[in-house]
Amino acid sequence: MTKRDYYEILGVTRNASEEEIKKTYRRLAMKHHPDRNANDKESEEKFKQIKEAYEVLSDSRRRAAYDQFGHAGVEGAGGFGGGAGGMNFTDIFGDIFGDIFGGGRGGGPQRGSDLYYTLEISLEDAVFGKTAEITIPTLATCGECHGSGARPGTSPVTCSDCNGYGQIRMQQGFFSVQQTCPTCYGKGRVIQSPCSHCHGRGRNKQNKKLSVKIPQGVDTGDRIRLSGEGEAGESGAMSGDLYIQIQVQPHSLFERDGKNLYCEVPISFVTGALGGELEVPALHGRVKLKIPAETQTGRVFRIRGMGVPSVRGGDPGDLMCRVQIETPVNLTAKQKELLTQFDKTMPVNNKHSPKSSSWFNKVKKFFEDMKL
Repeated sequence: MTKRDYYEILGVTRNASEEEIKKTYRRLAMKHHPDRNANDKESEEKFKQIKEAYEVLSDSRRRAAYDQFGHAGVEGAGGFGGGAGGMNFTDIFGDIFGDIFGGGRGGGPQRGSDLYYTLEISLEDAVFGKTAEITIPTLATCGECHGSGARPGTSPVTCSDCNGYGQIRMQQGFFSVQQTCPTCYGKGRVIQSPCSHCHGRGRNKQNKKLSVKIPQGVDTGDRIRLSGEGEAGESGAMSGDLYIQIQVQPHSLFERDGKNLYCEVPISFVTGALGGELEVPALHGRVKLKIPAETQTGRVFRIRGMGVPSVRGGDPGDLMCRVQIETPVNLTAKQKELLTQFDKTMPVNNKHSPKSSSWFNKVKKFFEDMKL
């Protein structure tokens, strides 16, 4: 009898990935498994074909031989029902449910946990960068047993209950379910003589001091990853990572918006009217700012290159100076007299007050529209 094409049996294309083949096989195996289709000869036959097709297509070498020579390329190479490639129903369900019940080989020593640390820095440090010294509480490798957990001169031994797999198989009727070994707790090894310093854990609580290089241009929310500086892994396994979360403190003079810095600059109404020059602060030092005549409050002046450098490179941002014209206070009688005389020189058409003129025109139109 001519055999059906294996790809056709599984319903996949000839260039299907291994993951796609495995996923399709699991779905079909569950659907046609004899335990779900008692006394159904057709489903049992389909199940056999599905399993035979999967055994070939899931093996890269056998699949290559099948693609080149067809069924003749895989005959007698451990096909369904015998040989090295043979599987029984229990094996299939062990594969299907392995991911759910933690099946397969034990995970062994676990990688250390990642740690997270919030580092507060000043705006100056964010702009210019710095090296910060921090201290973090962590689990570090025991210096006495070097992470093995066993007393010096001894070593952990293979668990006799799971033979080092970290998992044991429980047979429940037709099903075979794997679970974590209760003797070694999934590690596959047992410590018979624990280290007196770490009590067999292989790790101790310590306060670890680190130097963290803060690059120029970092901002609140940025993270710096220090590989391997997290908690030590179990039994000498790989350490986790340390993530430094940056928090930039508020500044008394500057506000940051991306790469730009903003600064409020108060000026007198005389300087605003006649113009002038004044010094303004910048993180890089003092800079001169020219105020043109007839400057209105709220106007923003840009000083290029005096902002924040980009952490990813490129041109730095700018310093944005927003002027605020101050109304003078604590005036003397003479000053009040002079201001009164000055006010009398102002024409009634508000040509010297462009914003005021514009505002009054808008108010007049508003009242006309409202018929007030």
